[in-house]
Parts: sequence; structure tokens; C-alpha cells
Amino acid sequence: MKFALIGHPVAGSLSPRLITAAYDGRHTYDLLDFERFEDAWQAFVHGYDGINVTAPFKQDAFAKVDVLAPRAQATGAVNLVVPCDKGYMGYNTDVDGVLTALEGLSLSHALVVGTGGAARAAVHAAQLLGCRVTVTGRSVEKASALGCPAVSFDEAASLRPDVILYTLPGRAPVPSGLPFSQAVVLEAEYRIPQLCTIPCRQYISGRQWMLGQAVAGYRIFTGEDPDVEKMQSLI
Repeated sequence: MKFALIGHPVAGSLSPRLITAAYDGRHTYDLLDFERFEDAWQAFVHGYDGINVTAPFKQDAFAKVDVLAPRAQATGAVNLVVPCDKGYMGYNTDVDGVLTALEGLSLSHALVVGTGGAARAAVHAAQLLGCRVTVTGRSVEKASALGCPAVSFDEAASLRPDVILYTLPGRAPVPSGLPFSQAVVLEAEYRIPQLCTIPCRQYISGRQWMLGQAVAGYRIFTGEDPDVEKMQSLI
């Protein structure tokens, strides 16, 4: 079977290494870097059994698929697509990634930083964990669109969340004043992390988020259980 990741940029993704570890090289996994979503989609349709979707195409994929799994419907973003009887079905395994990364923690208030597809997954995962969720971003209007109370970066400084789900891109400047010091911090970005040395209660790398979504995704792709220990050894 052939799988791929579509997005722009995709260089440096852990996905090819993870799928090789999970299935001992029995399936191939390519990185497809396109500036236009339609070009990436056509490459998928004509050559692959399933795709993962990364920024900036998660909302494009949501609009393109014919059937939505419940977590994709709830988040408004799709990060995995496979063919189905009705055309193409979209999933959101980013939610699984957050749930896996935060497993075992007792949390009541989550601050989500960002407004893109990863932020949408973070909001839904935090809600599944029973958290009260606040969203902050460069645009309060865009933050409000995620369906939770929204505040500016300056207003977020006065909050005391148990966990901060940080989804801004790795090259973006870290907003000043965010209340990291007493919070568990989960950073989505793992290739260019910005927060790994910041003072906080506990830092959780985006590699753990990546692992959780990859395990869930590969089960959807193949119907097989992956070798999680081998995958974990690469994180």
C-alpha cells in the first residue's frame, strides 16, 4: 500500500520514519510538497491509498471529502483521508494525538494558543477531557470562530490555565506574557520547537502529539495495529 503526507512545507516530517518502524517497510510513505491544495489532492487521487494532511491544507481537505468521521466533523479540520464507498472519508487524528500526549493528567482549564487546524483539534481534545477551554490568537475574531471564549494575547496573560496547548508555527515569534510558568505545556510543533526550554510545570514535546496521531492514523490506513514500541523509539 502507498501512503503520503501532503502540505507545504513537509520537509523534516517524522511520518516516513514512523510508518517504516510501524510496518517494517511493507508500505511506502512519501512526502508531497505542493503550494496548491488541488495539485496535492490530484497526486493523492492518482497514486495513493491514503494521505495525511498538514498545514496549510486541513480546512481544504475538510471541504473536499465526501464523508466526515465524528472528530473531523467536530473540529472542522481533516488530517487524514482514505477512499470509501461514497468517495473519500476524512478523519482528524490530531485529536487522538492530544489525548495521548495528555493521558493521565488531571486538568480543568485549557488555554489553546492559535486558530488553525491543530488548534481546532486541541480545543476538541481538551473538551473531551472535561476542560474549560479559552482560545487566544493574533486575531480574537478568528479565535472566537473556534466556539470557545476568546481573548487577546494581552488578556491571556492574566489567566491561570492547567494546560497550554500551543499550536503556533515553529518560526512564529512566541507572544510575550503568556502564562506558561504554572501550566503543563504541549507544543504542536516538533521540528522547530520554541518552548522546550521555557519555564513551566511540565513540557510535553510535539513528538508525543505526533506519535499519538500516527498510531491512530496507521490503524485507519491499514486496519492493522502498529508496532508502537518501535515508533516510540523514534520519538
